[in-house]
Amino acid sequence: MSEIQFYTGENIPLELHKVRIVQKLDLVPVERRAEAINEAGNNTFLLKNKDIFLDMLTDSGVNAMSDRQLAAMMIADDSYAGSATFTRLTDKLEEIFGTKYFLPSHQGRAAENILAMTFVRKGSIIPMNYHFTTTKAHITRLGGYVEEVVIDEGIKITSDHPFKGNFDLGKLKRVFEEKGDRIPFVRIEAGTNLIGGQPLSLENIEAVADMTHSYGKLVVMDASLLQDNLYFIKTREESAKNLSIREITKRISAKMDIIYFSARKLGFARGGGIAIHDEKLYLKMRELVPMFEGFLTYGGMSVREMEAMTVGLEETMDMDVISQGPLFIKYMTDELVKLGVPVVTPAGGLGCHLDATRFIPQVKQEEYPAGALAAAVYIAGGIRGMERGTISEQREEDGSEHLASVELLRLALPRRVFTLSQVKYAIDRIKWLYDHRDLIGGLRFTEEPSSLRFFFGRLSPTSAWQEKLVKAFRNDFKESL
Repeated sequence: MSEIQFYTGENIPLELHKVRIVQKLDLVPVERRAEAINEAGNNTFLLKNKDIFLDMLTDSGVNAMSDRQLAAMMIADDSYAGSATFTRLTDKLEEIFGTKYFLPSHQGRAAENILAMTFVRKGSIIPMNYHFTTTKAHITRLGGYVEEVVIDEGIKITSDHPFKGNFDLGKLKRVFEEKGDRIPFVRIEAGTNLIGGQPLSLENIEAVADMTHSYGKLVVMDASLLQDNLYFIKTREESAKNLSIREITKRISAKMDIIYFSARKLGFARGGGIAIHDEKLYLKMRELVPMFEGFLTYGGMSVREMEAMTVGLEETMDMDVISQGPLFIKYMTDELVKLGVPVVTPAGGLGCHLDATRFIPQVKQEEYPAGALAAAVYIAGGIRGMERGTISEQREEDGSEHLASVELLRLALPRRVFTLSQVKYAIDRIKWLYDHRDLIGGLRFTEEPSSLRFFFGRLSPTSAWQEKLVKAFRNDFKESL
């Protein structure tokens, strides 16, 4: 990675790319933003793009592709079967991960579906450092259970632990000893999404794999956020500092039985798949691909996206590429810390995460503070983030609310998409909102799906707090109507 210093002493991240194509953005007035969020049922997923200025909902499928990726799309082989595009992708995965077999899928959750249908049975227990929404939904749909064994530091909002996504090995051992006969595999999530994109150390990954294999169980990695995790291992783990990104990747993949990923994140394309070392495991899952995805050489993906993915995976081995996300996220996080805004520390991957519990302590968890904060940030700046709290959970079997361990608003920074001035604008509007945080109230459901409710549930404010927020904004800002 390039080490660049500014003569003035200013400490800011530097874009290691140039912009060749631009897309116009519109910043609609605050009054329209308040209307738009209510039309969307106070669910940022339901906002229309025309009403959004900075879209920080996710980095999934919205990262900027490189010139080499776009060029590669022009050589795609669109043969239904036996495509040369598929061969190039499989060869690249074997080069990077050392896997001999690959099952393509249209995205990461499709890969999760195949894994769950193959290995999860009623009563199965899947230990993991921390759950992800769709992963848990696939497992529970089939009668399985998730057992989270992340270290205690993982759910501490403010911390200096460099690897908050690590497994607690003592907890994992107890799960094996008490429930081992019900465990088909252990899932390792690189760049643990729901607790702030927090990484695992190489040492912890290898220790978890060794323990799991000692009990005769499979090790499965969700590598969707692997690129950020690779960066953190390289920069934070002393024993890995002299290893190349390729060497770290090989060390990790050598310990895995199965690696699955969303290429909407890993590789900067759109698609996904399952990379496998063992032929028996490959054959066990193979029949589900043509049944639910597409033929074995495209799996529901566009071959053009597959060519882009192949190049993107190669670019993931470049520190100058994978450093961009973590560096800009760290800048945003550090600046908000300076301003007293409560955020998850240390800065992880994927995005900057606001701590809604401390940001708006007056909002009870049953009134969804992370969702309320998402609505407020949108009103304040036209910035769309994603609720990662209790709304992202699902109710217990008896209908009671399952309160999340953390209430976070994720502000994702898609790679190579936003400029530094746009990040500074987001910081400015969040600081303004924090100074007016007493105006923010809660939300309640008006339309609540039984699962994955954060995608399309609808809510309304518990009071007239949004009108008060708009009025305060108008008093301080003279943006044109």
